[in-house]
Amino acid sequence: MKIPVIVLSGFLGSGKTTLLLRLLAAAKATGLQTGVIMNELGQLDVDGHILKEYSETKVEKLLDGCVCCSKRSELASSIQNLCLSRPDVIFIELTGVANPEEIADVLTEPNIHASVRLKQIVTVLDAENVLDYNSFFESDTALIRTFRRQIETADLLVLNKTDLASTPKRRKIDQLLLKHNSTAVVIPTTHSRIDSGLLLADIAKQERRTVAAASSSFRLLKTVPHAGEHGSSSGHRDGEAASYSRVQTLSLPLAAGSYPSRKAIEKFLLKNKNRLLRAKGYVRLLPDSPVMLLQLAGNQITWSESLHQGPSYLVLIGIDFNKQELEEQWRILERQ
Repeated sequence: MKIPVIVLSGFLGSGKTTLLLRLLAAAKATGLQTGVIMNELGQLDVDGHILKEYSETKVEKLLDGCVCCSKRSELASSIQNLCLSRPDVIFIELTGVANPEEIADVLTEPNIHASVRLKQIVTVLDAENVLDYNSFFESDTALIRTFRRQIETADLLVLNKTDLASTPKRRKIDQLLLKHNSTAVVIPTTHSRIDSGLLLADIAKQERRTVAAASSSFRLLKTVPHAGEHGSSSGHRDGEAASYSRVQTLSLPLAAGSYPSRKAIEKFLLKNKNRLLRAKGYVRLLPDSPVMLLQLAGNQITWSESLHQGPSYLVLIGIDFNKQELEEQWRILERQ
C-alpha cells in the first residue's frame, strides 16, 4: 500500500506551519503515524525547531534552498528515508516560493513512486495580502507565475487570516480564486483552523513489516503552459530558471551576550519592511528570560515563548535587499 503524501503550499507567512501542527495533532489523536519534510530557504532552521516543540513526528529538513530546484534531488532522498519507517502519511511543507507542481513531479520518479502517492495539494493563502502580490512582484514574472501555480494546482485552498480582510476584499479574493482554480474546495478560516477530516479521514494505517509492492500508478497534474516556455509551466526543470528569481535570504546570528530590546528589533524590521517578505528566528531578550520565537508575516510582528535552547538568530527573506547594509544595521543593534 502506497504512503499518501499531502503537500502544504502557500506564500511566505500564509500559515502553513500552523496548519501542519494542527494536522499532526489531529493525526496523533486518531493513531496515525506521520512523517514530515520541511523545506526552508534560509541556512538556519526555524520551523523545524517549532515542530520539535509540539510534535514527536520524524522530520527531514532541507535548508538553504528550494526543493523544486536546488534541493530537488535531496527531496527524493528524504522521501526514501521517511518511507523506511512506513508512516501512515507524509506531509511536505514547501517554502513560500516553491511550485507544488514540481514536487508532484518528483513523486513520479522511478525510485520512489512505487512507495508513495500524491494525495492532495493544499495551498494556504494570506487573505490580508494576497491581492497585493501581483503589484508587489510586478517585475518578477517567475515569482508571479509560481504564486499562480500554487493556486492553480491546489485541491484544497485554505483562505487564512480572513479576520484581517474586509468584505469587499473578500469578494475580490473569491473572484481571483475562481479565475485561477474553479474546482478546488475553498475554506475561509483564521489561524489555519480547518476540519482535519478533509485530509485525514480516509487514510489507512500502513503495514509496517514489509514495504508495499511496486505499482505503476501515479497522479499527474494538469500542466498549463505559459507563453515563451517549453515543456514545463514552472519553467525551471533541467537547469532552467528557478520558480523565483529575486527572493533572497539572510541569516543574522546574534552575538553571545548581546540582548537587544524588543523595541529595537521591531524598529529594525519595520525600517526594512518594504523589502521583507518574511522574518523569523529565536531571540533571548534578557540573560535569564525564555528564548522568544519572533515572526514577521505581512504586517504582523508576533513574539511567543519557546523551548529553544540554542543561540539567538534571525532569518530574513525578502526582495532585492542590500545584505551588507542589513548586516551593518544588525551589528549596530547588537551593540545597543
